[in-house]
Amino acid sequence: MESWRQFIKRVIDIAVAAAGLFVFCPLLLVIAAVIRIAMGSPAVFRQRRPGLRAKPFILLKFRTMNDARDADGHLLPDGERLTRLGGFLRATSLDELPQLVNVFRGEMSLVGPRPLRMRYLDRFTPEQARRHDVKPGLTGWAQVNGRNAITWDKRLQLDVWYVDHATLALDAYILLLTVWQTISFRGASTESHRIMPEFLGQTPLAEDDCGTKS
Repeated sequence: MESWRQFIKRVIDIAVAAAGLFVFCPLLLVIAAVIRIAMGSPAVFRQRRPGLRAKPFILLKFRTMNDARDADGHLLPDGERLTRLGGFLRATSLDELPQLVNVFRGEMSLVGPRPLRMRYLDRFTPEQARRHDVKPGLTGWAQVNGRNAITWDKRLQLDVWYVDHATLALDAYILLLTVWQTISFRGASTESHRIMPEFLGQTPLAEDDCGTKS
């Protein structure tokens, strides 16, 4: 039964990603052109992220930060390099559109835990690391339950809860909530968390009912 669910999920991923790339192609080109004008090249940001079973893949995103550096030539903190255009792209999730290519190629799914930084892998507890038992997603349970307005501890609890309760019906529910939150800008940013802070490691996950929203 599980293999059939994975097969159907993959078929849906391919169909939706292909349709999305076709429909949004003009928008993708416009966004890329605007980024090139406002911030220069490249318009698309590429970075290694852990995928299924923590296997690395190249994540694609529209660029949202400039290359501003301090007097010693070091890049400024992410929050200081996020541009107004980049903030808009993040708030509307338009910066994530290139990841439809990752979904089409099978490196990601439409729904799953968001792919985090490679350097975080050694900081997860064994329980938290179970988030890699499924493909990372374009959106996920944590994203519709607070996005970057919740703590790392809660976010990782929600990711693991999804791994244990994933169904096609839950995926459909998450996608519907994602559409609603995107058009309403809900959870995109807070005054203290325009960008999620560095994940420095957490204590083991506590017992918690992550099936209800915080």
